[in-house]
Amino acid sequence: MANYSDYVNWRRTFHQYPELSKKEFETTKRLKRILESYHISILDLPLETGLVAEIGQGEPMVAVRTDIDALPITEQVVHEFTSTNEGVMHACGHDIHMASILAVATQLKAIESELNGRVRILFQASEELGDGAIKLSQTGALEGVKAVLGYHNYPTLDIGEFAIKSGVTTSAVDRFEFHIQGKGAHAAKPEQGNDPVIVVGQLINSLQSIVSRNLSAFDSAVITIGEVSCGNTWNVIADQAYIQGTVRTFDAEKRQYIEQRMHEISEGLSQAFNVEMELTYTQLPGAVVNDENLTDQAIEVAKEVGYHVHMMTEPLTIGEDFSGYTKDYPGVFAFIGSNSKYDLHHPKYDPDERILEKVPTYFVKLVQKLLKG
Repeated sequence: MANYSDYVNWRRTFHQYPELSKKEFETTKRLKRILESYHISILDLPLETGLVAEIGQGEPMVAVRTDIDALPITEQVVHEFTSTNEGVMHACGHDIHMASILAVATQLKAIESELNGRVRILFQASEELGDGAIKLSQTGALEGVKAVLGYHNYPTLDIGEFAIKSGVTTSAVDRFEFHIQGKGAHAAKPEQGNDPVIVVGQLINSLQSIVSRNLSAFDSAVITIGEVSCGNTWNVIADQAYIQGTVRTFDAEKRQYIEQRMHEISEGLSQAFNVEMELTYTQLPGAVVNDENLTDQAIEVAKEVGYHVHMMTEPLTIGEDFSGYTKDYPGVFAFIGSNSKYDLHHPKYDPDERILEKVPTYFVKLVQKLLKG
């Protein structure tokens, strides 16, 4: 059975050779080699990247998930194992996740004969694009599963800290894009054109009024504009503009309502300013919803392992495509401290590897508990 030094070495190797979503080919091969070296079975599934391993046999079945993709970020941390793939970095800690869940697999393999059922280990691709969980689910690998377990390292929590809540745990994540087609003109003759800059100004104000003036003070939602592009010089009225951003919600009804309002605003401004406006609204991961009973059992095991458990009072506004599992199956997702000075998705993100000490034990004990129950 592997030990802590193996976990650290795995993590550092994954960190040194990160791959973007849908391109995790070498990562998948590396995972497969490690699993096969411990004689762990791998299912034959129609997956281009990522894989599913299986330990034990019979029913019930529990699944444990890790994500495997990296981000298009240039690393600013200097280590012997700094990323060698220029412009790509495991800035979200999926290298930590992979190493810890590989550890879970090897520990479960060592006690395979004692398991009262089977465990499927999901090495899931494309989490950062928000479609990996759903695509893996579509292979049928989770049919009949009793529970799906997962976690994310959390830099603002110290080593040994564990945060969780029942019910809605993360936000639903959507992306919106507005393409505005106006009519260009000389800056000195605005009457000859249809200025998209004016439309952009009105659009920004209108979008920001959705939450403040269309939702109750007791509803929670975030609308953030991340990019505004229009024109390229000082004395020309541009002919087109582009705006994109994100919406974060915790309620399916409010999620649909915000999208509806954006379409209505688009249509209204198009008529008011005589421009063509196209809205592309993409619903990405929904909210992660933790099963109440599984949450209680996860808390019990986390305390048994020695974690200091924090009960979250509010869901987080981050997105997590683990929601692709919890929309169809009972699941529980926790946040475990990784004690980094810089947060997730930052080029100086640098998690404390001691997180690898307890994570495997937590999952192994929770799996055993659920299989016995």
